[in-house]
Amino acid sequence: MAKVIWTTPALNDLREIIEFIAQDSSVYAERVGMRIVSAPRFLETFPHSGRIVPEFSDESIRELIYGSYRIVYKIYKSDCFITAIIHASRDFIKHVQPGEWDVPS
Repeated sequence: MAKVIWTTPALNDLREIIEFIAQDSSVYAERVGMRIVSAPRFLETFPHSGRIVPEFSDESIRELIYGSYRIVYKIYKSDCFITAIIHASRDFIKHVQPGEWDVPS
């Protein structure tokens, strides 16, 4: 069984998303935050279930889509490292730099 590990950059992304949404609704911000955190739990059983991120063409870099968010993760050995959460409208390549992730390689 794989472990799902949240990296510092992903937790920072989550915090920024929650803070942004909370400007309009703290209730909705909390709900979105909880759902984003819950979305990758099934990776413990099915780590390869996300699609390969097309911008990188690397089988170990995958993503889950939750609403308007791309939850990016890297598979290393049998673990899934959540590396970034990015809104689909943002420039993905500008935001996500695999060399900057705090993930073993």
